[in-house]
Amino acid sequence: MAKAEKQADKAKRFELPADRIPNKVSKVRMDSDEWAKNVEAMNALIQKHRTAAEQLRLGGGAKAIAKKESKGQLPPRERVKALLDEGTPFLEYGLYAGLGMYDEWGIPSANVITGVGKVQGRDVMVVANDGTIKAGAFCPMTSKKVLRAQRVAMENHLPLIYLVDSAGVFLPLQDEVFPDKDDFGKVFDYAARISAMGIPQISAVMGLCVAGGAYLPVLCDHVLMTEGSGMYLAAAALAKAAKTTAGDVTNDEIGGARVHAEKSGTADYVCKNDVECIEKIRSIVGMFKDTPKAPFNHEEAKPPVYDVADLAGIIPSNPYAGYEMRDIIARIVDDSIFNEYKPDYGKTLLCGYSRIGGWAVGIVANQKDTIRHKDKPWETGGVIYHDAADKAARFIMDCNQLGVPLVFLHDVNGFMVGPESEHNGIIRKGAKMVNAMSNSVVPKFSIIVGGSFGAGHYAMCGRAYRPRYIAAWPNARYAVMGGDAASNTLLTLQISKMKAQGKEVSDEEAKTLLDDIKKRYTDAMHPAYGAARLWLDAIIEPNETRDALIQAIEMSANNADLPEFKTGVLQT
Repeated sequence: MAKAEKQADKAKRFELPADRIPNKVSKVRMDSDEWAKNVEAMNALIQKHRTAAEQLRLGGGAKAIAKKESKGQLPPRERVKALLDEGTPFLEYGLYAGLGMYDEWGIPSANVITGVGKVQGRDVMVVANDGTIKAGAFCPMTSKKVLRAQRVAMENHLPLIYLVDSAGVFLPLQDEVFPDKDDFGKVFDYAARISAMGIPQISAVMGLCVAGGAYLPVLCDHVLMTEGSGMYLAAAALAKAAKTTAGDVTNDEIGGARVHAEKSGTADYVCKNDVECIEKIRSIVGMFKDTPKAPFNHEEAKPPVYDVADLAGIIPSNPYAGYEMRDIIARIVDDSIFNEYKPDYGKTLLCGYSRIGGWAVGIVANQKDTIRHKDKPWETGGVIYHDAADKAARFIMDCNQLGVPLVFLHDVNGFMVGPESEHNGIIRKGAKMVNAMSNSVVPKFSIIVGGSFGAGHYAMCGRAYRPRYIAAWPNARYAVMGGDAASNTLLTLQISKMKAQGKEVSDEEAKTLLDDIKKRYTDAMHPAYGAARLWLDAIIEPNETRDALIQAIEMSANNADLPEFKTGVLQT
């Protein structure tokens, strides 16, 4: 081969696609003390998350699980595992639900398991009561967790499979479970509406199904019961106390599987045990008709060019430090290709097209690096300026026009403030971004990779804006404002209140107050706090981000209905 040809061949082999993000993570950087410190900090948070998640997955604990097994029943998570296609992932929603909220009662993970997985190759939403915890009774967050699962099923047209093992409402907390529009009763409302939408629902009673909870299985298309399970509005003791004509009867005689199969006609199938019941469910799902899919563009997936393990070193251990968000994107998207939209305008927000698992997506991400301008003041990374908001609004509208799902990567401090920003129309342009995002008809997904504060959280598709899936990395923080500013504001208010009551506050007392306020506020900024209240669907490790997004996007493609995109009035 001639010398010129050899040089051309060499150049071709090292040629990058025009839209591939260049690798800025050098060996020198990876060998630095700063990189090692970043990795150490992230790994410590990951380990803390793993320990908490492992404990939550134990449900009621080893003794309660052993008690289930002694009755010939599968533990709750084993039921879910047996239901799903072997070797397929389970996108769990709400593992942290209720964490720290019911410690006096001991109700981990709101005693229900919810998530999306594949059964007979189809995406389904699974709702499985955890009977190892308070007999599966509903606490306030149980209702909210089930409602979230039902909403996801409705948004994505996912069949629902309920594995029922619940004693109904947890009586000590009944006033917080029973009456409101987003409480226990709403579960039945949704079940009825899901049925009317033509979305299949299967319910398998595999233990207790008591009181108001007994209505849920009967609102489904198929009702299965295992031998030894029971479904009744009132157990034997309550029926006797109500002075019914029943006399002395057992729970099984009132509402056992055979009663509902042979007398009431409520049960469609009676199965000997959990294993047989799950096989019957899988058999029924295998009969479902094919449904149309969303017209989202999809092609063969390509892995990122760069190592996903780098993510732990890219995120600074100091949450106030900047970094290049493109380095994050490059380790999530297919072939590390990012077709950036208006790269020279509104630089504190990155917008562009990529693929994740072969799915075409539009990405809106906060740039955390300082933007160094030659002809105007530098811009702070993580802050949404007026031009960035304007760019993002237009990009979001374009994605809706093209039918491209949206992925938001948060590390946002909020919108820019000050006279210059106000004069440049930050309120108007920020509202434009929120309007376009809120009215989007394409599926939206959010990952909090750092901070997510104030109105910036809203604009980046926070929980209130109906993301199909929202997760956070273990280092995430979010609140209405940063910890130091909020703590000092709260301290000033507290001291003013105390002085108004005639109390003098010494410097030492003020410091103690500040430390206490800062601790409480900082704890509330932790992702586990938000996940406990279902502001987040999950806490995930950085290297799990791509797989979680792929499964969530694939799930969303089950809903073929894309309404017309309308924003209403925009101040342009």
